[in-house]
Amino acid sequence: MRHRIAGRKFGRRTGHRLALYRNLVTDLLKHESLVTTEPKAKEVRGIAEKMITLGKKSGLHSYRQALSFIMDKKVTEKLFADLAPRYKERPGGYTRIVKLQPRLGDGAPMVKLELIE
Repeated sequence: MRHRIAGRKFGRRTGHRLALYRNLVTDLLKHESLVTTEPKAKEVRGIAEKMITLGKKSGLHSYRQALSFIMDKKVTEKLFADLAPRYKERPGGYTRIVKLQPRLGDGAPMVKLELIE
């Protein structure tokens, strides 16, 4: 039974898994959409929304917290300058998951994770 066990491990060690999350969130905020597997998208969605919420707070502490997770300083600047003002009136739900066809190689369920306009 999986009671009180949250999150997915993806067969990776902790450092590798956190690096995967950081890279996916950085790419999502940079390009505003990405194509990945469904379980990865579901894990990254919550982290990306927390980063956008940090951007909406717009203080030095929030900036440094976002910078400690996002891999690129330019993406962090984009988050605070462009993305956060876009979602100023929105209380949450900044991302959308759209299902695509399964991957040809192994049949993994693929999705497009994108930021809502």
